[in-house]
Amino acid sequence: MALPQHLTELAAQVSNWGRWGSDDRRGTLNLIDDAAVARGIAAARQGKVFALSIPYNHDGPQMGFIPGRINPKLVAHSVNESITGDPSDFTTTDDTVTMGTQAATHWDGLGHVGYDGLLYPGVADTVNTVDGCREHGVEGFGPVVSRGILLDMAKVLGRDPLEAGCAFTGHDLDAAVALAGVTVLPGDIVCLRTGWIQHFLAGDRMKYATGAPGPSTKSIQWFRDNDVAAVAADTMIFEVFPGEDPVAMLPVHMIHLRDMGLVQGQNWNLEALAAHCAADGQYSFLLSATPLPITGASGGAIAPTAIK
Repeated sequence: MALPQHLTELAAQVSNWGRWGSDDRRGTLNLIDDAAVARGIAAARQGKVFALSIPYNHDGPQMGFIPGRINPKLVAHSVNESITGDPSDFTTTDDTVTMGTQAATHWDGLGHVGYDGLLYPGVADTVNTVDGCREHGVEGFGPVVSRGILLDMAKVLGRDPLEAGCAFTGHDLDAAVALAGVTVLPGDIVCLRTGWIQHFLAGDRMKYATGAPGPSTKSIQWFRDNDVAAVAADTMIFEVFPGEDPVAMLPVHMIHLRDMGLVQGQNWNLEALAAHCAADGQYSFLLSATPLPITGASGGAIAPTAIK
């Protein structure tokens, strides 16, 4: 079903179509300029490094709800194999991974979500085929390095973790920015901590996969007004689920990706980073999160790294 009228009007208001030209394939990543990267470098003052990815293995968050999006599966196709026939000489082990490109920690590509037959920025969705996304493959992202800002929504809203269906608004995001003591500037990457990933880390994969706290449609204008380059969350669904508007299916995805060209990330583990931010009061950092440049992929597997 198409977006209801009030969301259609919002989509037009926040649209970035044509902002960077009709041939743009990077969306809001265009906002990451030299100044944004320099801000990130300046935030790396302590030399503390945080891995923000969950493990890539068969115990990942995918529960089979989305056909084909399988958890990573590794198979060794050679084990201590002797190339020369002499086991005292050179031997090698090699393996293969099969997985959905959005199975674990990832960015959504701009070819991932559309509606009314169109993708960002007005490209017909027929460019997506079984051979891949011919216009919006994730390889078009290029390097993704900027200043990251952690917004601890669980801390702001006073519940850790937040509950499924907890929808936060632009006002909630402003409160998290105030808590962090930062000013969001164009090209920054926002990381939203809800604490929801604690369910996955504790082994409750089904609970993790079937609900989420997250941004509501009442947060969309905030991301446009602040010119956020990308936004990642510690949930699998990213936006609030169950949603606040039963008429639309994942409307935040629809407007972020199709209308704004705003890159979304899911399944980020922000727990250790958040604890350190709370301890020292520094909520900004250098963030490196370049996806594997798999040609034509609708999503990009990443191992994001924060440096404070």
